[in-house]
Amino acid sequence: MKLYVPHVGHMEGLEDLLSGSEDIYAVYMAGTPDYVGTGRTNLSAPGLEEIREQTEYAHDKGVKMEIVLNSSCMGGQHLTPQGFNKINWYFDRLNDIGIDSITIAEPYFVEMLTKDYDMEVVVSVLSFVDSPQKAEFYEELGADTIVVDPVVNRDFTRLEAIKDSVSCDLKLLVNEGCLYQCPFRYAHFNFFSHANGPGPKLNVLDDYYYYKCLSLRINDPQQLIKSPWIRPEDLKDYEHITDTFKIGGRTHFTNWILNNVRAYTDRSYDGNLMDLLDCPRDIRDLFFIPNKELEGSLNQWKKCSKVCSKCGYCKRLTEKIVQVYSLDGMQQTLQPLNNTDGTI
Repeated sequence: MKLYVPHVGHMEGLEDLLSGSEDIYAVYMAGTPDYVGTGRTNLSAPGLEEIREQTEYAHDKGVKMEIVLNSSCMGGQHLTPQGFNKINWYFDRLNDIGIDSITIAEPYFVEMLTKDYDMEVVVSVLSFVDSPQKAEFYEELGADTIVVDPVVNRDFTRLEAIKDSVSCDLKLLVNEGCLYQCPFRYAHFNFFSHANGPGPKLNVLDDYYYYKCLSLRINDPQQLIKSPWIRPEDLKDYEHITDTFKIGGRTHFTNWILNNVRAYTDRSYDGNLMDLLDCPRDIRDLFFIPNKELEGSLNQWKKCSKVCSKCGYCKRLTEKIVQVYSLDGMQQTLQPLNNTDGTI
């Protein structure tokens, strides 16, 4: 199994990460946002010398280095002469450093990197590859690896069709805690791409999408069950699709990342599933989902038509196993989710 692991972007974090596990195949981190943004908040923005130092350290440990430049919107800057030259210069520097792979979402960059560089070209989840047709298009553009849109993580017919339609490698994101079929997904990642990319910087009042998404999951906990995560115990069901898996969460602390590495390496986790999900702490600290009680749920999802109003399985499962943390005086206790409408 090839496990791609998030890294916050500074040397101290990388040292802690690689000294904490020998089961890491590759680490990935954001690049310098002055050139190309990313679809996530940057907790650290390493310069080229920092990237060089960390890449050399990872390579000394036998670990590959991947840079994430998966802005879903460049505002057209990359198609201007000035923007192209600036980005091309940055790609040159990363190539000189010896970066193993670059994750991008912009189709133009796929062709650009394929034609001029030796780095592996990885198509991001923010390219939303959820069908064999999209996978074929990106492979024709030059993709070496495609990170499949997690929205189809439980649709094995679709996954198998994608697998059969291309010869490039596939990678699956295992612990995304986002809403299934999220209506804010495109707009939110476009917002992040501008907020965490080249200027001009945005002067926004608040992140509407973040708080709206948060409230939907708090008020309707079945959305947590519907999220397209893959349990450590269920990796075996995906081995005919790929042997390459990605842990999301490059904004989290090293101990959280290493806990995920252990769980997915051991293919077992006896605890709260929320501990593993890449989702806001506001939700992780509110709900308890006993991971072991989810055994067998994948068999139901494999045959599910994804018409929730007719199925109701996730709703029933939520009411059966999900618990809520509450404050009883000064002590935090767990309470069952016994109501029928899913609200707290």
